[in-house]
Amino acid sequence: MTTDAGLGEISLAYDARPAAEVVREYLAETLRMIEQYDGFDVLAHVDYPLRYWPAAVPFDEGAFEEEFRAVLRALAHSGKALEINTKVPLGPRILRWWHGEGGEAVTFGSDAHEAAVLGRGFPEAVAMAEACGFRPGPTAWGAWVRGD
Repeated sequence: MTTDAGLGEISLAYDARPAAEVVREYLAETLRMIEQYDGFDVLAHVDYPLRYWPAAVPFDEGAFEEEFRAVLRALAHSGKALEINTKVPLGPRILRWWHGEGGEAVTFGSDAHEAAVLGRGFPEAVAMAEACGFRPGPTAWGAWVRGD
């Protein structure tokens, strides 16, 4: 996320700007990154600003469907994978959009910064990935791929 002074922490952006504007700017910047930078294999935290969404404001993923789909479409065309992060679980709707936009692969990340929480939420993430059309890939350690 950029500010007049350069890069900024998204959690602080909600203090100064409407929540929907923060999410839309984050997704626009993510789209620009995908289109202009090829030095990654997996996009993590496509939903990062949702971690800090103001509790007093109801959240509806559908209000951002167009922006999420644009990011996911560009990511799919780039041949990259999407991470299902389990710290604040990726919504199944976003994962269905990923599949619908042609996304070929997903990975899993628990965002663990302590050994005790390594793999936290993986059983639920695996079930969601399977429900959205992804299956284990050719290796036990690799990305999951489309099952259709």
